[in-house]
Amino acid sequence: MIGLDIAAACCGVAVLVSAYRIVRGPTPADRAVAADLLSFSVIGLIALVGTRLHSGATMDLVLVATLVAFLAAVSLARALTRGVR
Repeated sequence: MIGLDIAAACCGVAVLVSAYRIVRGPTPADRAVAADLLSFSVIGLIALVGTRLHSGATMDLVLVATLVAFLAAVSLARALTRGVR
């Protein structure tokens, strides 16, 4: 249980740092990377809470949220590069 608490604290720090970078990011690319980190940190927190509470239902939520966050990251990267490959 101590390991889960330490991991949750690390994810919490990552959420705070990425929120700061979203607010203070000098470029849109910095904000995009921070938003990606924020979304996956929150997903990690959800997974850790689900593991701590022994809830299998949260893993379905984690799976769906991960797929949505991945697609959002890909589409945001595509928008930032204006579709150039």
